[in-house]
Amino acid sequence: MNYENVKPADIEKRSFEIITKELEDAGIFLDEETSFITKRCIHTSADFDYASTLTFSKGAVEKIQNLIRNGACIVTDTNMALSGINKKKLASFGGEAFCFMADEDVALEASKRGTTRAQASMEKAARLDKDVIFAIGNAPTALIKLYEMMEEGFFTPKFVIGVPVGFVNVVWAKELFLNSDVPYIINKGRKGGSNIAAAICNAVLYSL
Repeated sequence: MNYENVKPADIEKRSFEIITKELEDAGIFLDEETSFITKRCIHTSADFDYASTLTFSKGAVEKIQNLIRNGACIVTDTNMALSGINKKKLASFGGEAFCFMADEDVALEASKRGTTRAQASMEKAARLDKDVIFAIGNAPTALIKLYEMMEEGFFTPKFVIGVPVGFVNVVWAKELFLNSDVPYIINKGRKGGSNIAAAICNAVLYSL
């Protein structure tokens, strides 16, 4: 392996060239509509499994782009994901990004009811007076709560990015949305994370 002398400004471009070539060498040709999102997830994680596990509902890219153009907010389940989202770009369309996990009222509500903070934070997000894109990268209980609220007729999310990482209820929680009417980007299996949730949000933001 030879050292490449790449200018700092060109590192990301070169990284995407490498990703594209390695995919092609492996005989993997991504859907043109969604490839920029999948490649950014690979770029963030150096994990080519996303080429086969990242799943999109019909018209997902156009729907999330339109939501952002019309000022939708993004709610995450971790401050790490929140910090990774390009909030200046989001604000240029009138949107804001939130994470309620550390809010005192969320902690009190979760303690009182014996639930997770992720569940309580989803309930708080449902009360926002704007369209909401949920970017879940850590807590499967957040996805489960969103699905429960939808089933109860209490709240229907406009879009779900479901990429929590882990072992307990993770796969099952993601699959809840695969047959729902909610537009989604879901990563099947155990992999994901806050960095992947933020990467998907940024991929969409940078495409606008």
